Amino acid sequence: MKRLLYQIHRWAGVALALFMFIWFSSGLVIMYASPSALGRAEQLDHAEPLDVQAGWLGLGAALTRGAKPGADAIADARLVRQGGAPVWLAEDVRGQRIALSAIDGSPRATTPETALRIAAGWIANDADGAPADAARLVHLDTGPQDSAVRNHDALRPFHRIGVGDSGRELLISARTGEVVRDSTPIARGLYWAGNWIHLLRVVDLLEVKDLRRDVLMWLGFVSFAASLTGLIIGWQRWRPGFGGRPTYSQGRVHPYRDVWNTWHFWAGLIGGTAALLWGFSGYVTSNPFQLFSPATPTRDEVARYQGAGLPRAALDWRPTAPAGTDGMRPVVELAWRRLGDEPVLIATTRDGDRIAQAAPGAVERFSDAALLAAVGRVAGGAAGGAAVASHALVTEYDSYYYPRHHQGQVDRPLPVLRVDLADAAATRFYLDPQDGRLLLRQDGSRRAYRWLYSALHHWDFGWLSLRPAWDLWMLSLVGLGIVLGATSVVLGWKRLRRTFGFKAAPAVRAVRGAGSPAG
Repeated sequence: MKRLLYQIHRWAGVALALFMFIWFSSGLVIMYASPSALGRAEQLDHAEPLDVQAGWLGLGAALTRGAKPGADAIADARLVRQGGAPVWLAEDVRGQRIALSAIDGSPRATTPETALRIAAGWIANDADGAPADAARLVHLDTGPQDSAVRNHDALRPFHRIGVGDSGRELLISARTGEVVRDSTPIARGLYWAGNWIHLLRVVDLLEVKDLRRDVLMWLGFVSFAASLTGLIIGWQRWRPGFGGRPTYSQGRVHPYRDVWNTWHFWAGLIGGTAALLWGFSGYVTSNPFQLFSPATPTRDEVARYQGAGLPRAALDWRPTAPAGTDGMRPVVELAWRRLGDEPVLIATTRDGDRIAQAAPGAVERFSDAALLAAVGRVAGGAAGGAAVASHALVTEYDSYYYPRHHQGQVDRPLPVLRVDLADAAATRFYLDPQDGRLLLRQDGSRRAYRWLYSALHHWDFGWLSLRPAWDLWMLSLVGLGIVLGATSVVLGWKRLRRTFGFKAAPAVRAVRGAGSPAG
């Protein structure tokens, strides 16, 4: 049994030594690299002031001019200004995005020239940017694919805009004109050295469905086996001499004399548990055997949640200057949100502050009845008509609804309405009572996933989630992992040479004798 334990650890380590070294190193990069795509707060901070003018078209008027999706198909609509022009950005129930002119209702294509104007306005709103930068914008290319913004497929293709000679680039949707990435060469390099390598996105180039997920799943399983067997062996071989018990020769607490095995032993003994948990959580993230429910609601569920059709109040409204924003940063967006028959008109400032606007037929905020009815529409289709067990307005984050690093209250607003269903899966919803968004849906399996993956992989719970405690904790564990991976590479290479390498030919020794030259 002990021999099998050693064989599993040895050859699993040989097979995964380089992978584990790369995983730990790229994980360190991910810790401090900025997200590849822009968050909501960054987009708002750079948006152009809306400055509503007389004569702009409302959503209903813009939709009725020309061949566009009907009002019943629109799920979300926002009035913004891009490149100096007012635009309605709308999303239909299938997730398709459209941009309509608020001047004449025509579909608005983002040409390279328009993208340059949008980029100029974006850079002009930089806190430390110089207006001259806008004059040096250079249009580079358009392309249908960019793995760094893979979650924005509905916005493809993109215009890639270069900012002067700095290497800074903006990625602007050719479909809607939205800026989805603002990156420097260093930021792009960190993405490729971190996220792209860590998640083995090169496997996606083979275009085989679920191949990368399966590769990560089995690599996570094998790394878990290597870490588990290594921990067992390490504890078996550790002889600290407590209670007068014998140690190894010369008082050593481990049997190794060379530096590589010594460093490997200590890195594994101290940091092996973290490597074990990272390997296990990496296995869990692939959702083996589909143990966990989907992380996000389906399109059909979101459509049921919102209800059918835009209310008449949203269609009849004409743009007016936003009210209640005195002394605040500029309003950059007016958005209609709906749940069933209740619409809300919200003005959003650059700071992310949201102010409900008075409009005929609109409410100031969604009522609890409208929010619970929206949950009931989802539960009626997905959970067999489960009833609401309880609901409460939550003003603080909890272990399941919280902002991750690089997120703020714009991404995870408070307060929220937490709704628990009386179903077998113990389904829970977190809803934004201001704009009605379904922020998070979890059942028992997703809550288990939160602890088996996120807690064990990101250590984002309790006091460990607070900085700088999180930084010190993670840097220590990742540092041990890098040492463990590096020593595994060296020891694995030595093992391969001993097992499969050729032995050096013996040196030819001269023999004295007859016919041999005298020494």
